[in-house]
Amino acid sequence: MGDGSITPKLGGMKALLGIVAGAGASYGIYKLISGGSFKRNKKSAASDSRGVKDSQPGEVTLQPGSLMARVSGLDVVCARGVGTYTKDVVSSDIISPGRLEAQHVKMLLSCLQTASDPSDRCQILLTLGNAAAFTVNQDLIREFEGLHVIAGFLSDPVAEVRVQTLNALNNLCMNILNQEQIKVYVPQVLELIEISPVNSELQLGALRLLTNLSVTDKHQHLLKGSITLLLSLLIVSNEALQVQALKVLVNLSSNPDMMDDIVQAQAPASVVLLFDARTAPAVLLRLLTFAGNLKAWRPSAQVADELRGKQDCLFRVLLDESSQLHSRLVQLLSHPDGEIQAQVARILT
Repeated sequence: MGDGSITPKLGGMKALLGIVAGAGASYGIYKLISGGSFKRNKKSAASDSRGVKDSQPGEVTLQPGSLMARVSGLDVVCARGVGTYTKDVVSSDIISPGRLEAQHVKMLLSCLQTASDPSDRCQILLTLGNAAAFTVNQDLIREFEGLHVIAGFLSDPVAEVRVQTLNALNNLCMNILNQEQIKVYVPQVLELIEISPVNSELQLGALRLLTNLSVTDKHQHLLKGSITLLLSLLIVSNEALQVQALKVLVNLSSNPDMMDDIVQAQAPASVVLLFDARTAPAVLLRLLTFAGNLKAWRPSAQVADELRGKQDCLFRVLLDESSQLHSRLVQLLSHPDGEIQAQVARILT
């Protein structure tokens, strides 16, 4: 992968790693820089990203025209409360990350493969993730076989490296051609969700990636076996994780071909208890969208009878006549949030 003739003349690896990149930009950085807009599901993974600033101004001298001077122009996205972001410019010699040259991308990938220090790997992945917010760089990284290089760090022993790997793959996943290569890592991403601490950045990053990969119908079948996992996260997770898991479930339930797998998946009985005025509005709105998609599905009498015989399946928890869902929806008609009221009314009519 790496070309030994392309060596950054920046005083070694540490100089190169003076690059400042926004962690977890996951789509949001592209929107902030380019002003682009996306469809609801496609941009859903951006709003929950947390920005990280990994170096302080003055730590490294930027050489004009150097790789570091170019990549340090990447805007740092710093969280300032939910849904609010500011941009810090770290160098007066700003060169758009969208204009990185091919040898710079190749150099970063080469450095990533040889970096022995976890902090170095994190910073390189941060930089690649920011660069991947631009289509030209998404293509370059794929052409240099960088998708597999980056994805290889999903199994890195250091949790923060795995987090930044997920963030980079998330931006790369905005490219349809890249999705064809990234999809093979879905089982590994699902395993990360299962084995990582609840409410961790690892779980959140993995769910963001799955959200973007499931925007279209093409790869949704890869998540057929994950429905129970996603439903379980709704019970044990915090609001951020609940929202992200629901984004995936909403994507999947928008596809009629996925409905059979969804309704017969094993589900915690307590899922229905989330249909409550005390549930966070951001969670409840998406939960209602998911429920609306489910209720739009019309099984035959024979299929419904078969599903009633399945212990603890989602059909019995939310769709069967014995479910508490209907009575809970009626109570939500008096919810103080008008959008929630409207969602409930649509489901009940």
